[in-house]
Amino acid sequence: MKIFSFYILALMGGVFLAVQAGFNSHLGGLLKQPILAVIATSISSVVFGSILFLLIGKINFHTITFTNIPWYLWFIGGLFSVLGISLYFYTIPRLGISKMIALGLFGQLIFSLIAGKYGWLNLPIEPLTMKRILGAIAMTIGIILINTK
Repeated sequence: MKIFSFYILALMGGVFLAVQAGFNSHLGGLLKQPILAVIATSISSVVFGSILFLLIGKINFHTITFTNIPWYLWFIGGLFSVLGISLYFYTIPRLGISKMIALGLFGQLIFSLIAGKYGWLNLPIEPLTMKRILGAIAMTIGIILINTK
């Protein structure tokens, strides 16, 4: 039953990201600047993330925590976040949200299969099995169907 809870949480995360993309694409359109929407998203993420951390996080920091972490890990996620979110906000008004999300998921799917196979980004290695390949093919067919008239 525990794994089912994680499936539900992952599904909710996907829904929240699609909702966030829709709202912020609208904001970027009204501002006529998708990058300003990314900045607004980033600032509000810091505020809400800080509140969430204070409510449920462990506040006992140790200096060893900060000194043992490579400096670039504090920033590289933010760089890719800004790039990815900017591309979402820029393309949603031009493609529509369903096409953008489907294509974005396709990019995530392909990258995750490759990164998992080789253990990139310090992730656990996940073998590329026939079942996973067939699943990726099925999702690819679904993405193609979503993106055709």
